[in-house]
Amino acid sequence: MGELRVEVFGHASVLLEIQGKKIYVDPYSEVHDYAGNPPADLILITHNHYDHYDEKAFSEIETPETTYIVSQNVGRVDDRYTVLGNDEICTWEGIEIAAVESYNVNRRNPSGQLFHPRGVGNGYVLDFGGFKVYLAGDTEPIPEMQDLPKIDLAFLPKNLPYTMTDEEFVKAANLIKPKYLYAYHYFEIDVPKLKKELDPSIELLN
Repeated sequence: MGELRVEVFGHASVLLEIQGKKIYVDPYSEVHDYAGNPPADLILITHNHYDHYDEKAFSEIETPETTYIVSQNVGRVDDRYTVLGNDEICTWEGIEIAAVESYNVNRRNPSGQLFHPRGVGNGYVLDFGGFKVYLAGDTEPIPEMQDLPKIDLAFLPKNLPYTMTDEEFVKAANLIKPKYLYAYHYFEIDVPKLKKELDPSIELLN
């Protein structure tokens, strides 16, 4: 499908551009000013937390033609929204988009509830003509990761108390073994330490 351009804005906000199409993932206005950014052809939303579903950010990049692909807890807001549950697949502009599981196993809020319960949010696998990109969403290492297809580029979260420790991030990455890897959704990062612990076949791009 040609060259894939990647821009990481911070937090879980990413722009993927291919064949002139702009795909924004979880745009979040507190980490990036979207005014002046190219309009969105597609906006992917992993779940409905304010730092992933941010209407202020949307207002800067959406047009009447913008398509949204969202999780079940976002739901169908209007005709532009396609709702995918875990393990559901759709195709947009020749790109296969699969919603995969993304959830907490251990991480809970003070009331004892998981921050991200199973079956609520999505990760996504985008297939760009055989080049597969995995956007994990807010998740811990989960058994379903071993069932992913061969991933070329992965985005994995790394922050407490919501997602993964450094050790869990490395565990998930070494299980998936993407060719290229970004840590995202992090508060701090020790790139040299992570690189020492990652499988040597993985290129950390941070």
